[in-house]
Amino acid sequence: MQPEITTPARHRSTYRPPADLPIDRDLAPEPIESDAVAASERSIDEARLDEPGIAAAADAAADAAAAAAADRASIGADAATGSDGRDGATATRVHGRHRADRRGNRRAAASGLVRRLSAATAAAALLSVSVLGVAASDRGAVAVAEADEVAPEASGDVVDTLAAPAAEPEEPPAITGSLSTTQAPFTGGTEVSVDGEHLDEVASVTVGGVPATIVAADDHHLTFAVPATAPTALGTVEVALADDEGEPVGIEVPSAPATVGTPTVIENAAAPAAVFTSAAASGATGTSTATGAATATATSTPSTAKTKSKTAAKTATTTIVPAALTLTYTSDPRIDAQANYVLTYWHDYNRGQFMVIEGYDCANFTSQSLLQRGWQMDGSWWYDFATGASSPTWTSSTAMRDWLYTRPDLATPLDDSQRAAVKVGDIAQFDWDNSGDRDHTAVVTRVEHTDAGTKVWVGGHTKDADYWDVDTALATGGGSVSYFSLR
Repeated sequence: MQPEITTPARHRSTYRPPADLPIDRDLAPEPIESDAVAASERSIDEARLDEPGIAAAADAAADAAAAAAADRASIGADAATGSDGRDGATATRVHGRHRADRRGNRRAAASGLVRRLSAATAAAALLSVSVLGVAASDRGAVAVAEADEVAPEASGDVVDTLAAPAAEPEEPPAITGSLSTTQAPFTGGTEVSVDGEHLDEVASVTVGGVPATIVAADDHHLTFAVPATAPTALGTVEVALADDEGEPVGIEVPSAPATVGTPTVIENAAAPAAVFTSAAASGATGTSTATGAATATATSTPSTAKTKSKTAAKTATTTIVPAALTLTYTSDPRIDAQANYVLTYWHDYNRGQFMVIEGYDCANFTSQSLLQRGWQMDGSWWYDFATGASSPTWTSSTAMRDWLYTRPDLATPLDDSQRAAVKVGDIAQFDWDNSGDRDHTAVVTRVEHTDAGTKVWVGGHTKDADYWDVDTALATGGGSVSYFSLR
């Protein structure tokens, strides 16, 4: 009697149905396609990424998928054909398979399939994470770019724009001090200084309407040379400064602290004006004439000086008023003595004191005038009153020129293009034939500055004259003229 076949407990992991039971083909493993493997293959095709790490993961996933497909095919074949080669429909087992029995055992194959599927799943997960990371990064960059392109108006936000600070208006030059001297001889040449602000922007200086030469100028100081004038034009004249646009330079005159409503008279003004200064805290300053009432806004009368505009508030001790700088032309005792001698003896020779060189007495007479001016005789320039003997530099025009070239302490040579610097008492020398030597010497007795230029007159001997027009002399005698500006 055949022993009854019993079914092992189902909790055993190696349980299999008895061998004599027909195998249901419906239980045969169906081809399995892992969703993770398919997704990985699609991700590889779509991403087309070139990174080395992602490409390696994709290759690993493809290999795992191929191995899994081969295992599935092997399982299907074994299910259709028994382990002994018999047809699956008639194949039966003699007894239940023990777990120690390796016949028909697919444990190893099944374990390989699981490992390959696990590897494929891991590779697919790694690939998907990498692809998703790249995609997320790209989406983030695109989002940032789109956000940058959003116009401020579309977002509705108020955007503060930092504008470049407006350039402060350039302040014009201004005078803040008085002239270093208020008197100068009519002969000109005196250097006068004045203090102020932005004085390097001053383009011109006039004294009594006559242009003066600017000797030096920087931000706070300006020095000019007083032009000469006629001996008959003595007196007080106005000094005016102007910028490169011809605008007069304003004058800031400091005044003592004053109580509100108390008039302060500004000295050295073209027309004295009363100034009302308010407290610094109020910030309002008013001006008016001595008989007028103070107003909230400063007023001024026409003047050659311009009121300097300032953005900063003024203190209670500083008031801008229309004023004028003045200079008084005075006589120079030295030059007065020289000019008086020429005008006295240009026609009536001083024969009782000096010898006369007939026909060539011009340099001799000029030397006599210089002696009256205060020059001292020396070994190079002298006259012997006892004998009438003299040095060549006393009687010869050319010798006098050469000697003065060596005495910059006494004279400065000028050509006719520098005629504006010539003054009364200077020496004029003529070269009638342009030969290079000097043919005639005279003393400057008059200078006039006009819009057309500077006119010079001379006085002397040989061509006996008190006021001989230099231009007339050149027109009749020809040649050229040069000068020595005396100190």
